[in-house]
Amino acid sequence: MFMNQLRKKLNEEDIKNLKIAKNLLENPGIAIKLSNIIGNPIQKGLEMLPKNWNEKLSDITQTSLLKAADAAIFTIKEKQQEKPNNLLHKIAVGATGSIGGLFGVTGLAVELPLTTTIILRSIADIAQSYGEPIKETNTKLACLEVFALGGNSIEDDNIESTYYATRAFLSNTMVQANKYVAEQGVLLEGTTVFLNIISKIAERFGIQVTEKSIAQSVPIIGAAGGALINTLFISHFQDMAKGHFMIRKLERHYGKDIIKEHYNALN
Repeated sequence: MFMNQLRKKLNEEDIKNLKIAKNLLENPGIAIKLSNIIGNPIQKGLEMLPKNWNEKLSDITQTSLLKAADAAIFTIKEKQQEKPNNLLHKIAVGATGSIGGLFGVTGLAVELPLTTTIILRSIADIAQSYGEPIKETNTKLACLEVFALGGNSIEDDNIESTYYATRAFLSNTMVQANKYVAEQGVLLEGTTVFLNIISKIAERFGIQVTEKSIAQSVPIIGAAGGALINTLFISHFQDMAKGHFMIRKLERHYGKDIIKEHYNALN
């Protein structure tokens, strides 16, 4: 009965697109996909990581996001296109993955900023293909938001990671950013409010980075394996971006509350 009432608000094509988006966003996290490559559960690889890894990871992750934002979306040119260049970005990120495959965890500080920048370029490309004006601050923040999507922590399965729960996790910092823009006219990279956003996103993105690092720390991976892992890594975030911007497009048409109700009602 409830679903039938909701169906009256969306046409069949939009309901279909909402289902596609939910399937993309709520699929198992990247840990399971990486486990299929290395042949072992990701959880077992935690022991391969260096001591004090979490502290190092936090610094590397935040630095990577900051550099990517500067290079990928604060300088990007707006363009009209029907399809994003997903394959081109996969090839580029596969090349950077060779560094991680050769040097493992020690190469992450060099490799991750490059990889993150290419992924963010791809995310922005996907955003524009769904009608997002990339020059607007809201769109830029939505692109960064994609890095927070993508599954539970391998160390804490209790982390709430559903799509709308993740957006709620980031909502306060997003509200602060939009308020700042309304008052100042622009959001600059070095401001406290922007750094707060990066810090919150890095908490979630760090989960995926840890899982990627574990996979690359396997001695037999090598350059070819590193490229494959990075290709899977960008594919994951391309899927997250596609689902995210499909949802945002529907929200622009129907309103956030209606789409959220439909989303939660889907099996």
